[in-house]
Amino acid sequence: MFLMNVSKVTVTLMRNLQLCLSNATDCCMEPLCVVETLQVSACRGSTMLAKLLIQAEIYANSSFTGNVSENATVIPNQVFQPLGSCPCNLTAGICDIRCCCDLECTPDLKQLFSGSCYTGVFGGNVNLPFDQLCSVQTTNSAPDWFPFLCVQSPLNNTPFLGYFYHGSVSSSLVSSFKIPLQTVPEKPLSGYKQGDPIMTTENEYFTIRQQSMAGQCVGNSPVAFLQNFDVKCVTSLSAYKEGLSHNVMINSGTGDTIQQNVIYGNVTDVRNFISKPEDIQPAEVLCINVTFAEYYMFIWKGKTIEELNVTVLAGELCDGEILTQRFSVNFVSFNSTNTTELSGNPGYQVGKPVRAVNISSDTVTTLKLWQPVGSGLCTSETFTPVLFGLNSLSGCILEVNINEDCGQLREDVTDRLNSLIQATHVGKRGNSSYNDLNDLVEIIRLELPNPSANGSVGNLNGICSDIPANLNIHIITADVGAVEGIAQEEILGVQISFSTVIWQFQCGIICENKSSSLPIAASVQFIKVPAQPPIPMTRFQINYTEYDCNRNEVCWPQLFYPLTWYYTGEPYSQCLAKGLILAFFFLLAVVLSNPWSRILKV
Repeated sequence: MFLMNVSKVTVTLMRNLQLCLSNATDCCMEPLCVVETLQVSACRGSTMLAKLLIQAEIYANSSFTGNVSENATVIPNQVFQPLGSCPCNLTAGICDIRCCCDLECTPDLKQLFSGSCYTGVFGGNVNLPFDQLCSVQTTNSAPDWFPFLCVQSPLNNTPFLGYFYHGSVSSSLVSSFKIPLQTVPEKPLSGYKQGDPIMTTENEYFTIRQQSMAGQCVGNSPVAFLQNFDVKCVTSLSAYKEGLSHNVMINSGTGDTIQQNVIYGNVTDVRNFISKPEDIQPAEVLCINVTFAEYYMFIWKGKTIEELNVTVLAGELCDGEILTQRFSVNFVSFNSTNTTELSGNPGYQVGKPVRAVNISSDTVTTLKLWQPVGSGLCTSETFTPVLFGLNSLSGCILEVNINEDCGQLREDVTDRLNSLIQATHVGKRGNSSYNDLNDLVEIIRLELPNPSANGSVGNLNGICSDIPANLNIHIITADVGAVEGIAQEEILGVQISFSTVIWQFQCGIICENKSSSLPIAASVQFIKVPAQPPIPMTRFQINYTEYDCNRNEVCWPQLFYPLTWYYTGEPYSQCLAKGLILAFFFLLAVVLSNPWSRILKV
């Protein structure tokens, strides 16, 4: 344990101040001050271990009357000059003790610590000798050939200049933690471009609830021009907030006013929007009328908006219930004869619905998947379209009794899975015509596996085999071209198959007369294949794998690749010059070798 005694010493000045500089004659040029020097020694017994000289300049109280420089600090280019020429200079305007490179230290102050200056890079020796200098040959164990390849250069031309930094010549005046103020958006007068936020007549953003990157819904998200979206937001009565008023008028893009054409409706079947807890009593909760869904349709022409139609669905929301709101925005061209949205032009766009049609009934439809809502039962499920390029998996739960007939169960499951695929053909491209068979691809349906001879395994109730519980949709796509450098994808084929499972009634020790669950699922997988079959490998490539660049570290066929036009790492002229230099050295080595020297002597 160490005991430390701390003493507070107060020094009182009893004499008049005088000039710190002995050769100063004008009292107004330098402030009056006194210089006091103190030596602190550390001793152990009678032996002095260390000492420290402290010199203090005590100035009289005076106001500053000098000129303040507004010039910014110029940071040297670190590629040619070290940024920290004196790293030990830590305090501006004051001499740092033991920092001999500090320009603010007068010669008198440097005498106090002249024998204890910092050494190395911290003391100002920023240009250290590097190994390639000829002067370091004597200090380091250099090889014999070192005098022929060493560098004769001053120390200020060190190869470490710019090694750690690229040399920013000015400092940043804005802190990275400072949040910039939001600027007032400009009023659109020349029309909207794709992605521009739609503005109101009050020069504010037209906002609709949208989903953020974190998955939560935010209410102040601007609507972007020509960008459709369809989101669902989960809320409760306590967290419910009204959106932007439907009386707000928007800017058409050229300064004209567009009023919203609103159609109000009531939701009769709330099962697709509300999930109700079982322990809620209807007479004990508070219910209010809220918005369930809002569907916006923007009619656009060129760079302007011609019309805005809104459909609002409302219903009652009670305390304790969970509401799933839906907000949809769809942009429809003014010249379009119908409101059918294309999935691309001409190729499919990732995330757009797969276009489908039933030729036998001449019905336009789409491939669908289940969208779980509430309890996840198949009787209360909604549907969502299959989106191009996105592998998906969805399902629902089917309630089955212990005395269920296996044949009837297979038929019910098959009907539910077939309800997802009511089409016979799909469109090859995103703008395929439903009336042209050349633009359509027929859906290949594999037959269901034949069930076992016995519907029940071992004539036992509650066990059924060969239940087609899984629907597999395989969609084959390929890149068939490009438009303005953007690859265009096309559907080449669609195949549908079923996978069977063995269902068994789940019960505890005693099987009560209750329903059991049978999960059924549907999966979509997109398989991308090359538009043209790959070139088959030759017999030489199959047998002699040492010449295959993909399976070996050394690639001899690409030895002269830097000399070809395909190499773009350097200008071709430099590659050619380097190649000629290498060829010259190779010929020189061959000429000076032993066989050639013997031939020349003969």
